[in-house]
Amino acid sequence: MKKLLVAILLIAGSFGYANAQTTTTTTHKKAKTTAVANKAATSTASKTKMEKSTSTSTHLKADGTADKRYKENKVKTTTTGPLKKDGTADKRYKANKK
Repeated sequence: MKKLLVAILLIAGSFGYANAQTTTTTTHKKAKTTAVANKAATSTASKTKMEKSTSTSTHLKADGTADKRYKENKVKTTTTGPLKKDGTADKRYKANKK
């Protein structure tokens, strides 16, 4: 009886394991765009291009925020407390905690 119960549990467990490994495919429907939506998208894209061309000191992303990949857009933080060997703030000290 015990052997039968163990065999049934092993078989049930193997089916559960096999089903957990399958992946389902999803289909994405393409959204239909109208001429009005395309015109609005074009006008906003041209506005951001104009902002990029007028602002040469800061690089902007498409949504208008500063692009942190460029050195002039990065925020440099200064610490008053001790530093670690790699130059970062040592968070064990109260002066470096925020």
